Amino acid sequence: MEVAGESRAMLGGMDHVLAVDIGGTKLAAGLVDEDGRLSAGARTPTRGDGPDGLFATLTGLIDRVLGSAGGIVPVACGIGTGGPMTGAGRAVSPLNIPQWRDFPLLERVGEHVGLPTWVDNDAKALALGEGWRGAAREERNFVAMVVSTGVGGGIVLDGRLLDGDDGNAGHIGHVIAVPDGRECRCGARGCLEAEASGSAIGAVTGRPAREADAATRERTGTLVGRVVASVANLLDLQVACVAGSVALGFGDAFFNAAQAEVDRSARLDHSRGARVVPGGLGADGPLIGAGAVAWRGMGRKVLA
Repeated sequence: MEVAGESRAMLGGMDHVLAVDIGGTKLAAGLVDEDGRLSAGARTPTRGDGPDGLFATLTGLIDRVLGSAGGIVPVACGIGTGGPMTGAGRAVSPLNIPQWRDFPLLERVGEHVGLPTWVDNDAKALALGEGWRGAAREERNFVAMVVSTGVGGGIVLDGRLLDGDDGNAGHIGHVIAVPDGRECRCGARGCLEAEASGSAIGAVTGRPAREADAATRERTGTLVGRVVASVANLLDLQVACVAGSVALGFGDAFFNAAQAEVDRSARLDHSRGARVVPGGLGADGPLIGAGAVAWRGMGRKVLA
């Protein structure tokens, strides 16, 4: 586990929220203040036998973060997690975390920390974070994407994050990118997640995504650009903010290919000129986004 902390005095005595990010590869937690600054950040691998074993790993991480907080007592808790979920986070079934199926994450974490707690999809949380303090800070209409172990998305239109019936709006990883392509964990074929995620790249190449060759990096960017163009055509937006270890790790090869595909495929008057930009929060994005989930739940304005 990695830990870094700042004192309450250094952060001006502001209120803080506990931020928790749950991904298929790692769990992370930290404190996020009212200005979107992260402190006491920590992470650990996503490991644990069965649902309770994994939850014990998570609560152990949370307890260590709170113990390193220098006396700061958070006022709420925000969680970003892989999906899908039901009841706005009351039960989660992350495709990349097989230990949890219909797991009552909201109730269990809320009971453990004793704080008002909100749960949202991790990519929707990233959209809040990027719109609050990141690359989409001045935008009222954008899609944010995570291209990492899986692929997720969050959509902001007219300055409002879209939720949907159960909180799953923006599941861009399950837009079909390659008709009749690879089978996805969701049961469909050719989903963007099944073709462009880190886990898919590893399955196809037999190597970790970080070791992907130039052709794989370009193909991944092209597929993401293809889906971004469709979203721009459909939703009348001009910016796609893309983060995650695969996208940011692949760098220029990924982003140049994605932009070229958007230029080819977003040809309507309202979508022409749509831009693919790297996330502006770097490795801190998931936790700042989870913090934004809590601040949003508390009624604070976090979007333009």
